[in-house]
Amino acid sequence: MRALIIYCHPRDTSFTAAIRDRVMAQLDKAGIEHRMIDLYAEGFNPVMSAQEHTDYLTPGINRAALESHVELLEWCDALIFVYPTWWYGLPAMLKGWLDRVLLPGIAFHMPQAEGETIRPGLTHITRLGVFTTCGASWWLTRYIGAPGRRTLIRGVRLLCAQGCLTAFAAHYLMDSSSDASRARHMAKVDKEMAKFLRGLPVPAEVKA
Repeated sequence: MRALIIYCHPRDTSFTAAIRDRVMAQLDKAGIEHRMIDLYAEGFNPVMSAQEHTDYLTPGINRAALESHVELLEWCDALIFVYPTWWYGLPAMLKGWLDRVLLPGIAFHMPQAEGETIRPGLTHITRLGVFTTCGASWWLTRYIGAPGRRTLIRGVRLLCAQGCLTAFAAHYLMDSSSDASRARHMAKVDKEMAKFLRGLPVPAEVKA
């Protein structure tokens, strides 16, 4: 398994950063090869340019602006998002990454005839993980519709392999969290990662 982590948070001292580290530690423990795209650290530009929009429907050319990101997307067979939920959805930085990197001919294939819909392009991705924090409560997030979760767990997953395994963990009421609530959430992250890694070979050092 090859895991790609898309990490999105402006502060490296955040609880979201701690979640990122916990996810990576679980991948290391399982002997999983992984790479990370830290959107803020690299100064990712979430804005699609006029030229990118012009080239959007032309496979091969449309990936030129973000070739390294596309290559990582093609390299991985597991995709993990770690980010804070802002205004019930994805941070602009992360939404811009989806807009600019999940391109026609890569993430999905455009319709070829009237009445057709798009076809999945990420069928090599068999596992999808989402780890986030929310200032709002669980019930308020669900009342709004949880658009961030839906975009990834439903929208992106539809582009992946059939039966793509998913894992999800969110710490709600983050702004009034406590040491105890954060510790409970880390335990939940561990549980979801165990589910995420289910069925993979156990590393030799763990067997011993």
